[in-house]
Amino acid sequence: MATCLIHMRIKQGEAPAFEAIAKSLYKDSLAHEVGMIRYEYWRGQEPNSYYCLQSFDSYDGFLNHETAAYHEAMAEPVMALIEHFELQWVDPVQGAAPLASTQEYMPEAEMSERKKLYAGMFPLSLAGWWLGLPRQEAAR
Repeated sequence: MATCLIHMRIKQGEAPAFEAIAKSLYKDSLAHEVGMIRYEYWRGQEPNSYYCLQSFDSYDGFLNHETAAYHEAMAEPVMALIEHFELQWVDPVQGAAPLASTQEYMPEAEMSERKKLYAGMFPLSLAGWWLGLPRQEAAR
């Protein structure tokens, strides 16, 4: 499993345009991505602050999401609305979250150039301090 939390601050006056794109990405992603476990957008307390929680059955599922045609088509328009973007890989607290632990990444033997680009921008990295803690296995 691979789970990330993204924090975004949208440019002043661009929240309606951002939310329209978020709704479109949400609809298309849920309709077409078999490896997606969770995909949610949330407004933060600060003005123009948003979060996106994404969870996939594997890091390859994340890369498939990033390189999907509908996602690629919205990447430039949505990034033009964002003034701050931070993606963090996260790990559930065992017994306090329903998702399995984020796992080490084993690259596909053959990876497209687009997937290599996104893997370079958003490499999956486990925080060292997680590794000594109880971790959740994927549901069987």
